[in-house]
Amino acid sequence: MKKLKYAFFSVLSLALMAIPAMAQGAAAAGDNKFSVAAYKALAAGLGFGIAAGLGGIGQGKIGAAAVEGAARNPGAAGTVQTMMIIGLALIESLVLFALVIVFVVLAPGTPE
Repeated sequence: MKKLKYAFFSVLSLALMAIPAMAQGAAAAGDNKFSVAAYKALAAGLGFGIAAGLGGIGQGKIGAAAVEGAARNPGAAGTVQTMMIIGLALIESLVLFALVIVFVVLAPGTPE
């Protein structure tokens, strides 16, 4: 009796899963409200958000390390500050490069 119950529910679940799989007709397949452009915009926004967030974390770590280095050795504070500014400029340029990539991906003339 237990095997019959498992067999019945297995066949029932397979039959119920087959109904939604065949529900969409061929004419409605192209009328999807989510297009490639929508997914491109979503991916570009998420990607730039991650790039900007990680760039901010990196800049915070550089600033903290520079302050700690200047506190440990006040005589080298000028050198540490120069290296900190170079590091901050490089990180900021990478974030701006990510922004340019977002604009290129979302340009209206690019093919989908």
